[in-house]
Amino acid sequence: MTAARLGAVLGAALCLAAAAEPADRLADPGQETRARALFRETRCLVCQGESIDDSEADLARDLRQAVRAQVATGRNDAQVRTYLAARYGEFVLFRPPLTFSNAALWAIPFGVAALGMGILVLRGRRRGDSPTLSDAEEARIAALAGDESL
Repeated sequence: MTAARLGAVLGAALCLAAAAEPADRLADPGQETRARALFRETRCLVCQGESIDDSEADLARDLRQAVRAQVATGRNDAQVRTYLAARYGEFVLFRPPLTFSNAALWAIPFGVAALGMGILVLRGRRRGDSPTLSDAEEARIAALAGDESL
């Protein structure tokens, strides 16, 4: 058996592994392919680091069934993602849509860092303003410096 054939057989076996039972798979291969792509974009809420395609958790199985049901009813990928986010929160999506709330989560740390840098710069400028010495004080310092060199 060549390496290409072995790879194809292993790939097919892995594709079939997501459905615990053949009855779970969709009859239409196009819909099953779309559902599988959505599985890889959906986070397992139990494992959190794995997609529902890779997870063996019971919740992941339930999510796979929900995605298949949504795809079978004719919903497009965006509608399925919206359904999952509405039901389980945006955390369920590996790539959530850009909204004000998640944009704020990314922007706030940078804003706080910029504010901190601004405060440090202003404080540094104030410290840089040292009082000027009078002629008598400068002469005294020069005299002390000259005494130490002896």
